[in-house]
Amino acid sequence: MHISIGLVFMLCWPMFSSGHRGALLAACIPGLNIIRMLLIGSGMWKDEATVKSMSRFGDRRELLKGPLYYALTITVACAFYWRTSPVAIAAICNLCAGDGIADIVGRRLGSQKIPYNRNKSIAGSVAMALAGFLASLGFMFYFSTFGYVQKSWEMILGFLIVSLASSFVESLPISTELDDNLTVTLTSLLLGNLLF
Repeated sequence: MHISIGLVFMLCWPMFSSGHRGALLAACIPGLNIIRMLLIGSGMWKDEATVKSMSRFGDRRELLKGPLYYALTITVACAFYWRTSPVAIAAICNLCAGDGIADIVGRRLGSQKIPYNRNKSIAGSVAMALAGFLASLGFMFYFSTFGYVQKSWEMILGFLIVSLASSFVESLPISTELDDNLTVTLTSLLLGNLLF
């Protein structure tokens, strides 16, 4: 789910009208999920199936961290950056593809741990940087076919830098303490705004 939801939603962005109205309408979709995470995570609404599918330990309060940050990222990318911005592409691709692949590869091939964070693996971090970068490239080409972005070597270099930085920040112990869905997003947004 972590990998596909945001990326599939981004594939649908061309179906929305151009301009700010289309961006806001698109942002309403993950925005509703923010409300849902808040209601379920706070215990105001009971939904055990959602808790089981979106938490690691079956605790409803987990939805107030990673899943909430995930929905916030996609909402912010829609509402404030939209499909003409490489910042939106980088933020969503590093969160969805990068962080999602890092978890899978890290669990399966992650025997060699990062010296400064024994909870993270070298294989997972490399996979994250690579997947985030390749997904960003794919969406750059996809959105350029609609005329939303102009593909360029500068944009490619920017995506590489953002993906490497996001992977590095995700590997830090603070990402385990806070939540990597938050730290990866903030890194992508902040660095993306500087580079693009």
